[in-house]
Amino acid sequence: MTATETDRAGALHADAVRALGEWQPADPEQERLRLSYLRHLAEQPEGLYRSCLPAHITASAAVVDPAGGRVLLTLHPKVGRWLQMGGHCEPGDPDLASAALREATEESGIPGLTLLGRDGVPVPVKLDRHQVRCTGKDRPENTHLDVQYVAVAPPGAQALISEESLDLRWFDYDHLPELTDHSVRELVARARQLTG
Repeated sequence: MTATETDRAGALHADAVRALGEWQPADPEQERLRLSYLRHLAEQPEGLYRSCLPAHITASAAVVDPAGGRVLLTLHPKVGRWLQMGGHCEPGDPDLASAALREATEESGIPGLTLLGRDGVPVPVKLDRHQVRCTGKDRPENTHLDVQYVAVAPPGAQALISEESLDLRWFDYDHLPELTDHSVRELVARARQLTG
């Protein structure tokens, strides 16, 4: 890493510690995950990047259209399930929320997304720990420590599928596709609750 990349990585790490340190989880299980993520960051200076194995922090966002009562999901080519937008942090990300917003914008094709927050500062809505093979299908599984946000789409937003997706569709909150897991359903329910 160059000196600039090292500085950015340090700033991203510090922001993740701040964001998770300030976050107020909704239940004891989320609190347990929050403390686990903070331990990971305390032990791993590079803990936000794909190269950190066996676990690393990721950032994602449920893209919602509250007026339409719907959520945008992507059919992930590696996982084979409908998921929220998200992925790995990159050295140019100034903070964790920006990583989630970048991923949501890239994967949805929708400019002008806005992350939900408090007092103008985006805040996570949920944490999820899951096993994946992001380093390749012939490699061992590793753990994503996902920090999840809610991104509100502007009125009339048109989604545009990216090369990172097999399909991209809006789904009514009450009619999510069968190929979604419990975590996605919980995230969508939380997004619905927060956006009214």
